[in-house]
Amino acid sequence: MAISISLVLLLVILAAIFLRNGGLKVSHALVCLLLGFFLAGTSMAPTIHDGVGATADLVSSLHP
Repeated sequence: MAISISLVLLLVILAAIFLRNGGLKVSHALVCLLLGFFLAGTSMAPTIHDGVGATADLVSSLHP
């Protein structure tokens, strides 16, 4: 579990650096993809899922 969390933190840091530089390359996209897979295996996954679902519900309820 400690190795998984450490890897998730490393991938979060790498993804943030890549996005700040503004040039998202294939290697950067792979890091972001791996970040998603590792986040899905953590205890934060249900919270993230609920947050994304609530945001989607909020956006879909807006009528311009």
